[in-house]
Amino acid sequence: MTTTALPESRFAVARQVADAVLFEGYVLYPYRASAAKNRLRWQFGVLVPPAWGPAHGEHSFQRTEVVMEPRGAATLAVELRFLHAQRRTVEEAGADGSFAAVPELHLPDRVLVPWDEGTEERVEMTVPVAELEEGEVCLPFVRPAREETEPVLDADGREVGRLVRRTERADGVLRLRVEQLDVPYRAFRLTVVVENTSDWTPDAEGAAGADRDVVLPRSLVAAHLLMGLSAGSFLSMTDPPEWAKASVATCANRHTWPVLAGEPGSSDVVLSSPIILEDHPGIAPESIGAMYDATEIDEILALRTAALTDQEKREARGTDARAAAVIDLAETMPPEVLERLHGAVRALREITDPGAPTPESFAELFDEDAVFKPDTPWWDPAHADPADPARDRILIDGSSVGPGSRVVLRPGLRRTDAQDLFLQGATAQVEAVLHDVDGGVHLAVTVEGDPGADIRREQGRFLYFQPDEVAPLEGA
Repeated sequence: MTTTALPESRFAVARQVADAVLFEGYVLYPYRASAAKNRLRWQFGVLVPPAWGPAHGEHSFQRTEVVMEPRGAATLAVELRFLHAQRRTVEEAGADGSFAAVPELHLPDRVLVPWDEGTEERVEMTVPVAELEEGEVCLPFVRPAREETEPVLDADGREVGRLVRRTERADGVLRLRVEQLDVPYRAFRLTVVVENTSDWTPDAEGAAGADRDVVLPRSLVAAHLLMGLSAGSFLSMTDPPEWAKASVATCANRHTWPVLAGEPGSSDVVLSSPIILEDHPGIAPESIGAMYDATEIDEILALRTAALTDQEKREARGTDARAAAVIDLAETMPPEVLERLHGAVRALREITDPGAPTPESFAELFDEDAVFKPDTPWWDPAHADPADPARDRILIDGSSVGPGSRVVLRPGLRRTDAQDLFLQGATAQVEAVLHDVDGGVHLAVTVEGDPGADIRREQGRFLYFQPDEVAPLEGA
């Protein structure tokens, strides 16, 4: 076994998507540490110390299983990537040369605030498949604790403060093994386990009852794997050949999901991600750069970011270097680049390929008289119906239900969201009764007992159910 990886080009295409996975939710719009959305960060692929995880519903390991067909003296390259959270505090310089922690340090171009940064970490190894056939291969790794300081200078070069970054120790292990399958071809089930092996406990250092903020610096955040064969191929987990379907079905993936990555049509690279993807995922060609809020739309983020006040932009720039880059990106984006974000029709790819007709020649393809053009678009806020109290309440089982009503959730009639089934029997408060353009009625609710309910209500992010999925609570 060696700790060198396959040539960088092998993972180059897959790494573009892996970077999006690594920084998913790293810092959310409006990119300020004080924003409610940034109070609870890093939701994907967090591997916590084993002594803390079980009691808090989080995991200390990931297990990836895939079927591979190596050829000849093939070698397997594995690259584990994760973020190591480091705690940044802000200190202001005193007249006597001492430093004291402060909640804010104002500079002309930014406002520095305490923040948890993430440093990218890699664990790389290459092992011959023949060596794996002989038994399990393990690679323990350690990221030691450290402390660093960075001076903060004003426009005259005078030190007005400093940033102190503290990183806790993180321990882990990478375990690889293969099992030859009983199939007509030379094929193996490959199992790769990533585990946080930290011996830190909640009672250590007086941290009894430690919350997630204490645990994150000792965790592997956004952990995912890139795996590549020097010769041979991996099989798709969603579309395997007929002879391998039974073997693929026995693969047990825990807290991660492997997909074929790299160039479309290739099968020598796998990305195992805590976010479910399809085979050969890719970054949209219209994307102009990392926005770190992949659950939103680049165009909306760019427009909203450009519309932040100068004070909000100063705080965002002081929150994180990546947030500052997003602000600069939104402020310097040319109009033609922003227009490109407005949408793309993938089905028209053959038209938009090089050599296809120019946009000027498209006009003859459309008959303007055949296009319905209402006087006022349905999405125009000025066209919205005025408030109607009668539409703010509806009858369910003979009871009037509206904002403030308490209901019991009975999901499952439509069965469109598996997550809703976990709320069977939960009580919730109705926040709004909404009517869509097709005449449908939806109830926006917050679940009672949800510790994040206040934040969801502040952000306007609710769960939605149809009237036949709830039951009114009597007297509520």
